[in-house]
Amino acid sequence: MGYLDNSSITIDAILTKKGRELLARNDQSFNITHFALADDEIDYGLFNENHPNGTQYSGEAIENMNLIEAIPDESNIMKHKLITLNPGTSIIPYITLDNANPIKSIGTNITLSPTTHNLNNSATGQSESFYLFRIADGRLVNNFIGNGGSSGGQNFGTVPTTPFSMTSQGTTLSIQTVLTNAIFGQNSGLITTITVTGGDTGASMTIPFIVTVNPNDTGATAVPSNY
Repeated sequence: MGYLDNSSITIDAILTKKGRELLARNDQSFNITHFALADDEIDYGLFNENHPNGTQYSGEAIENMNLIEAIPDESNIMKHKLITLNPGTSIIPYITLDNANPIKSIGTNITLSPTTHNLNNSATGQSESFYLFRIADGRLVNNFIGNGGSSGGQNFGTVPTTPFSMTSQGTTLSIQTVLTNAIFGQNSGLITTITVTGGDTGASMTIPFIVTVNPNDTGATAVPSNY
């Protein structure tokens, strides 16, 4: 990890292993359709309204902070993504999930049903036209299917044992956890995350997702106390 020179505007873009694979195909399968912005490096506590040089210098400390160079490790970068609110929206939308218990055994079928609150300034939970579902470690699922929405769902089939992330789109998500214990080694369970992003609001939430060899054995995993 390194730092970028913030004396000039810099765009630092790198490809993940999957991105390099698609680019190498040279068949137009590498096609960037979405991008995200984040402010991980920013400490807003440094904003000083009482700066001795005047309010125009209130953000001086923030503007002079070093930026971290791009790295393809989602556990260390872009944890705090920025969102764009629809015109007229005055309350930040947030997402809740049904059936979000993180611990599942191998060969389990799950459906995640997101609900967005404060959509169109309504506190009542509503479904957006679609959601993007992303799992950080696709080895832990056999199927990862987005149902409904503007483009329907996709069945990824049996996954390889090489770590990779994947995304599906829909109004709900159907998951079947991995069918084999080959990837677990000596561990009784493995943990990853699933991120849900609203297609209309940009609201996002991330939950832990734990797959165990034995549903009664969670000794190899650290289950967050708030789930």
